[in-house]
Amino acid sequence: MFKKIMVPVDLAHLELIEPSLQAAADLARHYQAEVCYVGVTASTPGSAAHTPEEYATKLEAFAKERGKLHGQPVSSKTIVSPDPIADLDDTLIKAIEDVGADLVVMPTHPPKHADAVIPSHGGKVATHTKASIFLVRPSAGK
Repeated sequence: MFKKIMVPVDLAHLELIEPSLQAAADLARHYQAEVCYVGVTASTPGSAAHTPEEYATKLEAFAKERGKLHGQPVSSKTIVSPDPIADLDDTLIKAIEDVGADLVVMPTHPPKHADAVIPSHGGKVATHTKASIFLVRPSAGK
């Protein structure tokens, strides 16, 4: 059913996205799908890397490590944005097309009242792409 699973990755917050990483690995195993880890970084130094090239190297190493863990083919794509936070939704929507993903597995937060004013990333991505979107919430009690 699914051939390529895209997983947005924030290298600075891997512990927070672990549930979505595990869900993507499980789905990839089930469907014998490739997982493409996508990271969006700024051209300026950040907490995960000093340069976009360093970020891309770290993301590629991360993807290879995850591939060894779950045994499925992996790839990575680094996207450089002048403002990763402001551009994130549009950047992810374009990345889905660029990598040819038919499923996106991404973390999300529990619903809040502010979502009526500022929609979640997953919600916007889901309404602007043909790919299926699987949102993974943090476990209750965490």
